[in-house]
Amino acid sequence: MIEPAEPRAHITPAPQAKPAAPGDATESSTRYEFDAELWEHDGDAAWHFVSLPEQIADAIADHHEGHTRAFGSVKVSVTVGVTRWSTSLFPDSKRGTYLLPMKRAVRAAEGLQAGDTAHVTLEVAAIAG
Repeated sequence: MIEPAEPRAHITPAPQAKPAAPGDATESSTRYEFDAELWEHDGDAAWHFVSLPEQIADAIADHHEGHTRAFGSVKVSVTVGVTRWSTSLFPDSKRGTYLLPMKRAVRAAEGLQAGDTAHVTLEVAAIAG
């Protein structure tokens, strides 16, 4: 297993709100950007993740308290390079942050492997009103 480095501090500190669509009764989504190291989970499945910077994870946890999905997950849209996909963040109490799963197709399309730094744009789904 490759131990992840602490996420690097290329963080957009203030979330940028995206306007809601006309007639939309939901709160607007929130966008974050950061650089973090891709790491491989120790196990048979070879899952790869990026750990969110603590500041962003704390903001997401505070904002979504009581509104998470199964296993405490939070629905997000992600862009790395030119690849965009939807997934969920999962809380990791051991690391004290959320984990972003990095699918094999994304890693292949962007030429990423464990130990590489990914520039991530993360849009957290709006909480239904």
